[in-house]
Amino acid sequence: MPKNEKHEMTVREAGKKGGEAVKEKYGPEFYSKIGKKGGEAVAGERGREFYSEIGKKGGEAVKRKHGPEFYSEIGRRGGEAVKERHGPEYYSRIGKKGGKTSGKTKEGQG
Repeated sequence: MPKNEKHEMTVREAGKKGGEAVKEKYGPEFYSKIGKKGGEAVAGERGREFYSEIGKKGGEAVKRKHGPEFYSEIGRRGGEAVKERHGPEYYSRIGKKGGKTSGKTKEGQG
């Protein structure tokens, strides 16, 4: 389209342009801050259980759409990514750390 022709912006384009302007003005951390404030406000209104409920509903919807094997696949991919990023000994190292966090057994004796 020639530069002198104007086209109306879609709602999506306007939203993206506005979001980029806010990011430029306030920085990307701004979105984290307002997201946290919003999350705390919702938790105050609806209770923290609300997040558990919507997470469960979302998980069930994903399971219906992709099947239960989807979770195995994304877990495997995530594990491979962690292994690639941190090295193959990473899981062994964090496993040892986890075992040292508490001197108590499952029965609460130690």
